[in-house]
Amino acid sequence: MQTLRNAGIMVLLLIIGSRAIAQQNIQFSQYVFNGLSVNPAYAGYKEDLYLNATYRHQWAGFPGAPRTGGISLDGVTPSSDNKVGLGLQMLFDKLGPQDALSLYGSYSYRIPLDDEGTRRLCLGIGGGVTQYSIDGNALRYTDNDDVALPLGKKSVWVPDARFGIYYFSPRFYAGASIMDLFSLYTDASRYTWKGNNYSTIRKTQHLYVTTGAMFPLGENFQLKPSILIKEDFKGPTNVDINAFLLIGEKLWVGGSYRTNVKLWNKNNLPADLSELDAASVMVEFYATAQLRIGYSYDLSINKMAGYQGGSHEISLGFLLPSKRFAVQNPRYF
Repeated sequence: MQTLRNAGIMVLLLIIGSRAIAQQNIQFSQYVFNGLSVNPAYAGYKEDLYLNATYRHQWAGFPGAPRTGGISLDGVTPSSDNKVGLGLQMLFDKLGPQDALSLYGSYSYRIPLDDEGTRRLCLGIGGGVTQYSIDGNALRYTDNDDVALPLGKKSVWVPDARFGIYYFSPRFYAGASIMDLFSLYTDASRYTWKGNNYSTIRKTQHLYVTTGAMFPLGENFQLKPSILIKEDFKGPTNVDINAFLLIGEKLWVGGSYRTNVKLWNKNNLPADLSELDAASVMVEFYATAQLRIGYSYDLSINKMAGYQGGSHEISLGFLLPSKRFAVQNPRYF
């Protein structure tokens, strides 16, 4: 029989395995500063080329804990009168012996709703592929020459698609997207090795709905509240409530509260399921007009709280300005 390298990884996989029908998409706390991670229609929002990189170490101190990262680049095409946005995104996610490596492209058609183009309705589609892997080297056997243990990595490639809609004005935005459109027809959760089967978490379709606004509080202060609802129609509905204070157009400080809610009855969920999840504090600093540096710390407030040291996430955003564009309004979203 195969076992995991240590008991910590086994506990982690058991916890997540018990929620295999629940939400398991890659999640960044700082998505509020890079909407492309949750909606393909966001591509080109800043018009100039925008490069974003994020790395997340979840449940620090817990063996086999998730490590996730991503890099994205998006902007508008020069010959489309700012109506076409394109984006490219690469993501990796490592959880114990499991790995996922994804590459997505996004296309957004940005319909202007005023003469200045400061209000737009954007329709976006995205497509890509993910390599799901399980690493036999991260497993060990209790019996010598255990034939059930795969040697090296076993991988499968799975295509995927996503769709989104996004509206923005200088001080308001709202959007909705459907991710993992092909998950009903593809399955990367099962691997075989010499007649033995290995199961991992299976992806499922996700609906994201988000909105936010900017409110001036004075000459040097602005408040940005926002909300994100995540629904996979199987597990608990997940809600992020965020609030940020922008100080002098240079420093964002704020936080997020993540919880589960029951929008409707789901017969497959246990009655005693905890609704508490996590709280985050975040700081985003514009070192220059083009460079943003961000950090967030997530503290679990569920049953995992006593077994790990929270989650750390860092991000960098860099705007590559072009003389082709003359953006008259700040891009707060």
